[in-house]
Amino acid sequence: MGGATMRLQRVSLELILEPGPLLDPIEKALAQHGSPLRWAITACTALPGGQRWIRLEAMALHGAP
Repeated sequence: MGGATMRLQRVSLELILEPGPLLDPIEKALAQHGSPLRWAITACTALPGGQRWIRLEAMALHGAP
């Protein structure tokens, strides 16, 4: 046996997103931390100009199989 080990990682992110759909920028941000198993928006605040500050909490698999 050998190879890399997969590990479960807790991810907390704070993002400032432009007006528009949320899913694509959230998925891109989470992908930098592994393969998300689940995620949730835990806080959101409207900013001037239509931007949004968002806090995400996620669980992701990290590492190569």
